[in-house]
Amino acid sequence: MQKNQFRSVCPYDCPDTCGLLVEVGEGQVLSVKGDPDHPFTAGFLCAKMNRYADTVHHAGRLTTPLLRTGVKGRGEFRPIGWDEAAAMIADKWQTIISESGAESILPYSYAGTMGLVQRNAGHAFFHKVGASQLERTICVAAKSAGWEAVLGSTPAPVPETVLASDLVLLWGINVVATNIHFVPLLKQAKKNGAKVVMIDTYANHSKDLADELILIRPGSDGALALGIMYILERERLVDESFIAEHVFGYERLRDEVLPFNTPGKTAERTGLDVAVIEQLARDYAGASAPLIRLGSALSRYANGGMNIRTISTLPALVGAYGKAGGGCLGNTSTGHLFDMSVIERPDFLQAPSRPVNMNQLGSALNSLDDPPIRSLYVYHSNPAAIAPDQNEVIRGLERDDLFTVVHERFMTDTARYADIVLPATSSVEHSDIYKSYGSYTLQRSKPVIAPVGSSKSNWETFCLLAAALGCDEPFFAMSEDQLIDQLIERSPVKDHIDVAALNRGECQLLPADNPGPPFGTQSGRIEIENFQLDEPLPRYLPTAPANYPLRLMTAPALHILNSSFCERDDVRQAEKGMRLQMHPDEARKRGLADGALVLVANDQGEVTFFLTVTADVPIGVVVAEGAWWRDAAPGNRTVNALTSQRLTDMGRGSTLYDNFVEVRKT
Repeated sequence: MQKNQFRSVCPYDCPDTCGLLVEVGEGQVLSVKGDPDHPFTAGFLCAKMNRYADTVHHAGRLTTPLLRTGVKGRGEFRPIGWDEAAAMIADKWQTIISESGAESILPYSYAGTMGLVQRNAGHAFFHKVGASQLERTICVAAKSAGWEAVLGSTPAPVPETVLASDLVLLWGINVVATNIHFVPLLKQAKKNGAKVVMIDTYANHSKDLADELILIRPGSDGALALGIMYILERERLVDESFIAEHVFGYERLRDEVLPFNTPGKTAERTGLDVAVIEQLARDYAGASAPLIRLGSALSRYANGGMNIRTISTLPALVGAYGKAGGGCLGNTSTGHLFDMSVIERPDFLQAPSRPVNMNQLGSALNSLDDPPIRSLYVYHSNPAAIAPDQNEVIRGLERDDLFTVVHERFMTDTARYADIVLPATSSVEHSDIYKSYGSYTLQRSKPVIAPVGSSKSNWETFCLLAAALGCDEPFFAMSEDQLIDQLIERSPVKDHIDVAALNRGECQLLPADNPGPPFGTQSGRIEIENFQLDEPLPRYLPTAPANYPLRLMTAPALHILNSSFCERDDVRQAEKGMRLQMHPDEARKRGLADGALVLVANDQGEVTFFLTVTADVPIGVVVAEGAWWRDAAPGNRTVNALTSQRLTDMGRGSTLYDNFVEVRKT
């Protein structure tokens, strides 16, 4: 057998955006391994992607369009052809538009692929149609809003910054599960003498990387940051010269906010001892270059934006933003380097279109009117598994009068409710270009095998649907590679990278701006005080009120990425089933044993889990890792049957971590 090796990119929602070497023989992906020449991921992959060939050639891959023949949710379909499917979709949509208007059609997508073309392929199409517009805010909207409130467009530092740090706070991030290529840098920083402190809500997979573990009450991250600031000011540990030159609003914060955030009050809010809070503040002030590696988890509460805003303020008080190795590393942002209108075509939208928040899909499907949602088109997402308030989402998907189309690789929970299912390509079967949100890298990929069965990419599918609707816009006659060429040509990065090497599939480092002064705000300073916000100053905000005794943390799993990879038996086995983690004292109180089936319930619904009793989880908290598919669950619902549709204080993001439950025997 003749074998060939090609460069490619991991397409999944992970900050690392790994470079891949894909071995192909006789039209099949034989193996996938890391590309040792990638400047950030350097040749190693997570366990999920090491067996990516098992996903590409999985027996469950959808290979032809399907038409529903049974009751919604049972997954009963018959094969049809693409032309027939496109004609049926176009006919149904034309009827809906004529009767109820185009806003009665709703697209739903998020980050099942992170390629700039395939992820955003539907925007131009739905702009042209005039459909309702989806607010895609489920993940980091509050995090972005909190950062921008203080630092505007200031970029995050390169991840290698940690090598010059002497104190690293892993704050609300499980790097082993969600940012594995930061781990070697962190280990090298420790060898260089850095101390690593992990601040989180439970002792997750990353605990062994930390020299000190600080477990706080969920959602109290902003309270801890304010408490540290109080001590810094009380003990005259602030960098007054940096503040005077580069910070706006510190005096009002000091005089109007910090007096209400004493160590005692902070201890009450966070569940920490006063001595721990005071020592952390002194360690932070005493470090020459402290770096906060800031996760996204702490932004998924009712106070999520304020949590991020307050923590982003903290480095300003000690001048860390002006030091090599210091500051705050959240998500790297390179969006300003690319003219996404090339792909998204906002000019196609003839009039303002109704926004629908993706976190409130259940309400949209069941309650929205004027007009109601009459058709749902889902691509690279699985809302029946990942959207909050699963019972409401499923109730909407069960509607006989909702025409649902799902473009997917597998028969996911959502696809089972579709009227028409369209088979989608994997990342090694289409062209795309990828930028990272955990480093400053750019990589282009091209198909290395033909599409499995008659699967089509997102872009190909939208071009086909545009033609079926009678749209003769030349844009929809372009190829994916033409779009990518245009994206590169219009970007200033072309003058800073080897475009020929990029087109050969070699990863390129993007130019990274200095995150230090002047800062990317209107004033050029770090804006602790922001008059554009309802709350001009960072303040303590509580989370949602408790209505059940246990806080539910819907945390990332080590082997499942959101709901991706649930098709694979090796992944399900590695996770040892859909499990709930609980402290031994909480288990004894309820008469629950390790390994037992338990029922977790609140006002949203009930979910069955296998129980893991562990001291890694504090009293008052339970943890469910991963967004499982229902066919792998011990019951008929998964974790998002317990989460609500409430939105965050900033950014209209999800509050997936701000829910309370009770647990009992099944």
